[in-house]
Amino acid sequence: MKKTILIIGTIFCTTCAFAQWKPVGDKIKTAWSEKIDPQNVLPEYPRPILERGDWKNLNGLWDYAILPVGKAEPATFDGQILVPFAIESSLSGVQKEVGKDRELWYKRTFTLPSAWKNKNVILHFGAVDWKADVFLNDVKIGSHTGGYTPFCFDITPFLKQGEQKLTVRVWDGTDSGFQPRGKQVAKPEGIWYTAVTGIWQTVWIEPVNEKHIIAINTVPNIDKGFLKADIATANTNAADIVEIKVIDGQKTLATVKAAVSQSLEIAIPDAKLWSPESPFLYDLEISLISKGKTIDKVKSYAAMRKTSFARDKNGILRFQLNNKNYFHYGPLDQGWWPDGLYTAPCDEALIYDIEKTKEFGFNMIRKHVKVEPARWYTHCDRIGILVWQDMPNGDRSPQWQNHKYFDGKENERSAKSEANYRKEWQEIIDAFRPYPSIVVWVPFNEAWGQFKTQEITEWTKNYDPSRLVNPASGGNFYHTGDILDLHNYPGPDMYLYDTKRVNVLGEYGGIGMPLEGHLWQTDRNWGYVQFKSPEEVTNEYVKYAQQLKEFVRRGFSGAVYTQTTDVEGEINGLMTYDRKVLKLIPEKVKKVNEEVIRIVNE
Repeated sequence: MKKTILIIGTIFCTTCAFAQWKPVGDKIKTAWSEKIDPQNVLPEYPRPILERGDWKNLNGLWDYAILPVGKAEPATFDGQILVPFAIESSLSGVQKEVGKDRELWYKRTFTLPSAWKNKNVILHFGAVDWKADVFLNDVKIGSHTGGYTPFCFDITPFLKQGEQKLTVRVWDGTDSGFQPRGKQVAKPEGIWYTAVTGIWQTVWIEPVNEKHIIAINTVPNIDKGFLKADIATANTNAADIVEIKVIDGQKTLATVKAAVSQSLEIAIPDAKLWSPESPFLYDLEISLISKGKTIDKVKSYAAMRKTSFARDKNGILRFQLNNKNYFHYGPLDQGWWPDGLYTAPCDEALIYDIEKTKEFGFNMIRKHVKVEPARWYTHCDRIGILVWQDMPNGDRSPQWQNHKYFDGKENERSAKSEANYRKEWQEIIDAFRPYPSIVVWVPFNEAWGQFKTQEITEWTKNYDPSRLVNPASGGNFYHTGDILDLHNYPGPDMYLYDTKRVNVLGEYGGIGMPLEGHLWQTDRNWGYVQFKSPEEVTNEYVKYAQQLKEFVRRGFSGAVYTQTTDVEGEINGLMTYDRKVLKLIPEKVKKVNEEVIRIVNE
């Protein structure tokens, strides 16, 4: 009898493995962490700019192991990890460090739906930090480097009957190597945060025909009234055709066709223009036609909007949106979570930060040295907010620079480091330029790894001429790009001015308030200035905004307040790190923000 009970107990523990997962650690957590279902993690379609109806989510509990670099796949694993949360995070259920001398192994099995027979199967990774080697059924099928961009493999040749075994090996040197890593460090303190290693965005598979659509990019031209579209396809030939329908609600406005090698220009007369105040999106239906038969169809969307700059009546260069003066005003958004680190606990959480930003009266977000999952950019498109997109810094760059004065010397990178920067920056632009909310690319932040600024800026401008380029936010300044970007803490200041570029205050503020019960750590909390109540913090914010008004009249055309939320040891957010408390009074902040924004049109 005892033996029987033991066997039953063992079976119970194995089959109820999902019930054993829970967030770990004693750090603060968001309210969303309590709602996570390990069998249904981040279930939303991960790439809404190019959406198919049939797909399978591979998020959930995987086996994991941490081994020294160079070891073979282990025969036994250390336990289970909840994908797609980085292993250092609470929501992974593990919360362990990996480091540069070890590798992280993942393993899981899956089966294909019977309806996918005779289809090609594509395996997608939203993002893996940093180097990923992927194995299917014990065959290495590919590798990818870069911690911020999606990648995929056609796994069809490596499939077998029945159950499929998927294994991933990851190495990440964090701040010990040359790769872009943003705010991650091995020993977090001050403005530097916990390392993130491994899978941190959704893993998924989808069936396609051999010929299929792989990417879309749209560029609006509101002055001439058309939308240019480029559709990338796989395994097609010159006789294959792409068809695009532009839809407004229930009405199809236009249907155009072109050979797969050709760009399409779609006339949209009297277009509804996209802006934060009216974020209208046109739906797109894109079909791939071969020998008269539709062999692939995806849903997408596009916006008619224009970002540019022009001189106002006083001769000051101003940002323009849709040919009207438009002040860019928003918070520095790190995109970190106390329970998920790089990964928000759910889609609702992603939306929450954007909506709160708008409720405070901002019209822009500067996404700071991090890249978000594709769904975040779609939420910005739909909710209506401008995005400045930073390139994550790296290459063991200096961790601190005085915000006003730089030595003017650029970093020296190895040929390997430089080539990797260019590769990852191009991949980021390729992945996210379809999203209309992005209006500014930022190749460098301050002097963190800044190199060949003029060359990198000109390349960025030429590669995507539809957007503005901010060469170095608060960095070493060169006469290149569209923007001169100053940083000053805590209050606003204008200590340089460029008559030939748009002038902005790319960072200021940092008003701190530690709030007991909502702190990542109880000591060593950091802010440029600190206060004790929401009223005091709000009054200081309003004081800075009143000062900013005068600088706007003198020439600033954009400003970035530090920051959206507290992050680890930083306690200078509009919200606490766990998103449970608004630390400033939204109505007062919104009122003064709207006053600042209106000045460029006075």
